[in-house]
Amino acid sequence: MDTTELADRLAIAETLALYCRGIDRCDPEQLTAAFTPDALIDYGDGARLIAEVVPGLMAGLGAMRLTQHNISNTVIRVEGAQAKAETNCVALHLIPAPDGEVELVVGGRYLDRLEKREGRWLIAERLYIMDWNRSTASTMTLEGGLLGSLQRRGARGKDDPACAWWADA
Repeated sequence: MDTTELADRLAIAETLALYCRGIDRCDPEQLTAAFTPDALIDYGDGARLIAEVVPGLMAGLGAMRLTQHNISNTVIRVEGAQAKAETNCVALHLIPAPDGEVELVVGGRYLDRLEKREGRWLIAERLYIMDWNRSTASTMTLEGGLLGSLQRRGARGKDDPACAWWADA
């Protein structure tokens, strides 16, 4: 593996991580920036253009208090300006419910076809495979003990502490 392929693999990993950041912060601009403008996305309900998918994602995820998409075990094959990647993902969703929050945890994989355009690796096609899920009443605690002292907490959009932290980068 040469240094060009290593750099491409790192850039692809960054694109995949930025997708997670965009979706977890409910930031449609950052989310869209991980994809080519003509990208096709199929989360299991049929392939649609990225511009058609993002509004529905923002509405659905925006109704949740928090999500956290954790990616791992990425297998990447690069061929020139084209690449394929299979990436495991475990995503936590905190969903408001009449009797308190529900924790929905979903495990699956992203099958991505990526293209290098103008020096940037972008997702051109995404297929999602759900492998498992779990739903239960939330046991999250924000008061008392050590957890109560952790006052810097994640939020959606510009309210997230990381937005200010990254502002001068």
